[in-house]
Amino acid sequence: MSALFEPITLRSLTVPNRLWMAPMCQYSAAPEGPETGAPGDWHFQHLAARAAGGTGLILAEATAVSPEGRITPYDLGLWNDTQTEAFRRITGFLKAQGTVPGIQLAHAGRKASTERTWVNRGGPILPGQRHGWEPVGPSPVAFDEGSATPAELSVAQIEEIVAGFAAAARRALAAGFEVVEIHGAHGYLINEFLSPFTNRRTDAYGGSYENRTRFPLAVVDAVREVWPDELPVFFRISATDWLTEDASDDREGWTADDTVRFARDLKKHGIDLLDTSTGGNAPDAEIATGPGYQVPFAERVKKEAGLAVGAVGLITEARQAEKIIAAGQADAVLIGRELLRSPSFAQQAARELGAEIRVPYPYHLAV
Repeated sequence: MSALFEPITLRSLTVPNRLWMAPMCQYSAAPEGPETGAPGDWHFQHLAARAAGGTGLILAEATAVSPEGRITPYDLGLWNDTQTEAFRRITGFLKAQGTVPGIQLAHAGRKASTERTWVNRGGPILPGQRHGWEPVGPSPVAFDEGSATPAELSVAQIEEIVAGFAAAARRALAAGFEVVEIHGAHGYLINEFLSPFTNRRTDAYGGSYENRTRFPLAVVDAVREVWPDELPVFFRISATDWLTEDASDDREGWTADDTVRFARDLKKHGIDLLDTSTGGNAPDAEIATGPGYQVPFAERVKKEAGLAVGAVGLITEARQAEKIIAAGQADAVLIGRELLRSPSFAQQAARELGAEIRVPYPYHLAV
């Protein structure tokens, strides 16, 4: 029996296998007009193809809780009824394929108002330029020399963003999603509050570990309050800024030790799975790479915090994914680029591992 294709139950929700699709930004929504931020045909085929291919759970890409929370003007959003209705077509199809539909809710913080990655290398769109706006953050610290300096959030604005996450979670439920993931990684707003590298505040939201985690935990509590008790909430984290791992770098950042400590707090606040990634705050940090390079962080959280974890990061082969689950390093693997290359990667992996998996009836001749 393949461990990768064993079902997993989180709260009352059972996912048919442990091979999941990571959220991957498509930057393909309308940037203006009544359809701003709403998923369209591209998003439908992108997610539907992987569901037909047997993926157990699919997380829709980083979806902004407000217009200012988008990474680019072309991001998905979930702040109005038009967007909510557009998502229903997608979640209905995913469920019909036996796939669990999930969505990642996000606020880009100081990394907002940028171009798509294939335009000007994803460079900033400055305030005053077409489709540009002023980014915000915990502190007025720009991402890099070419980026706009973000406006420091007031306490009232922080509370508005917390409410925005809750409102987006309500809309996600109305749209048919069964999992919501809070994006606290990759140098976006929540991650910016967590890390002392980006959080220079001196009020109740900065300084100590307790203060830097205050806003992220407020978001978790607000989402958990409106999300059904029987359905799980995930949290994506950058387990390290990759600063303390570099002996030659004396800058202070978020560490793997912090992640384990925070995972225990997240568990107490109702988070069911930690989606464990790395990096994003310090653009010039030395980052270790290689197949499965982020898996050890997930394994440590699972063992030391007792929280279910998802592993990510250059997981490209069926036996590699199987080994991660079988060895108890993670409870699920989240696949990104390999699913872009092979939408039916889950079915291919099942055949390789000798496991049974649902195949759509029109494709039965290919089995």
